[in-house]
Amino acid sequence: MDDQTMNNQSPIRVYSEIGALKTVILHRPGAELENLTPDTLTELLFDDIPYLKVAQEEHDAFANLLRNRGVDVLYYDQLAAGALSDQGVKEEFVRDMLHSSKQSDRRITDALRNYLLSMDTQQMVSKIMAGVRKDEVKIATENSTSLEEMVSADSDYPFYLNPMPNLYFSRDYAASIGNGMTVNHMHYPARRRESLFMKYILRHNPRFSSANVPVWYDRDNRWSVEGGDEQVWSNETFAIGLSQRTEPGAVEKIATRLLADGGFKRVVALEIPKSHALMHLDTVLTMVDYNKFTVFPGIMDRLGKMNIFILTRRDDGSLHVEHRENLLDVMREVLGRNDIDLLPTGDHDKIASEREQWNDGSNTLAIAPGVVVTYDRNYVSNNLMRQHGLEVLEIPGAELGRGRGGPRCMSMPLWREDI
Repeated sequence: MDDQTMNNQSPIRVYSEIGALKTVILHRPGAELENLTPDTLTELLFDDIPYLKVAQEEHDAFANLLRNRGVDVLYYDQLAAGALSDQGVKEEFVRDMLHSSKQSDRRITDALRNYLLSMDTQQMVSKIMAGVRKDEVKIATENSTSLEEMVSADSDYPFYLNPMPNLYFSRDYAASIGNGMTVNHMHYPARRRESLFMKYILRHNPRFSSANVPVWYDRDNRWSVEGGDEQVWSNETFAIGLSQRTEPGAVEKIATRLLADGGFKRVVALEIPKSHALMHLDTVLTMVDYNKFTVFPGIMDRLGKMNIFILTRRDDGSLHVEHRENLLDVMREVLGRNDIDLLPTGDHDKIASEREQWNDGSNTLAIAPGVVVTYDRNYVSNNLMRQHGLEVLEIPGAELGRGRGGPRCMSMPLWREDI
């Protein structure tokens, strides 16, 4: 989208999951992946250590596919640096980041602040994302009276600021809904700092700062929510997962704002099993066409039932909640269509279903109605989608997929054409 267009309208417009994608935020994996170690994998929410060179090649292939389809690709680190051009804002950001990293009000804090502020802004943003190792910063502890600081400096743990290896899953730390955005309170401490960049981008990056973008949910709220659970099914229906990482309190707060101020008529909350393999709604269910969804059958019982809640707004502004069980019936009702087509991951084969679910076979990114981006390794699910009339654009994901996320996870749409 050109600058003149941006000056005349909101920088965010997402009223569907399938409208032609025009602008998206990505994060190209960087040194944060090379700062993963076997001892830190669990804490940093990874199952394995991706090979950075190949992960970057795969991510570049993804970005180039989007560009070749007319999508304007923006990078998270560059947007963040663009928000910190003012020295005062840059210093405020560093204070907030150190506080969020639990490194404020300690002897370490001054050394880290000075180290980070000595860099140019783009370098500083990249360093915070990559993590700050103890061997990079000299902190004198010989005269310290703090037991915590002395033990921390002498411990074998290698970082003063942890790396953020999950950043390339740009869907999660914020989500565009209508003409606004949720800036998310991430569930695990390892990811909570990720959305701080977006807070500053919305406030201080010129692309957003003058637009007064509505923030439907702020990262300072107490309940966790992540963008992988947030889906815009239509300009009337917002869907959200009740998952391992999104809590009911966040759903109610988001629903209250969207139904009052966002123009939506209903919020559909779908409870999914709380497990690492099924961490977000978009790992088990994504919209790929006007009437088609990919779905992992394991989210429903053998009768096709699951816990679903439809939230609407009463005249007094309070929420009305109805409980439902049949996913297909709910989709027909809220989308006003009787021809809903659910495409099971793995095409009804139990082994293929579980294998391709683990490799994000349901985590598809629609870039236009009936046009989806997927990992090439999920060939059973991809062939099923083609049989149902979809155009399937495959990208490699052998290394990217080690982080447990697919094309939808790796993309934060800012603008889609209306459908």
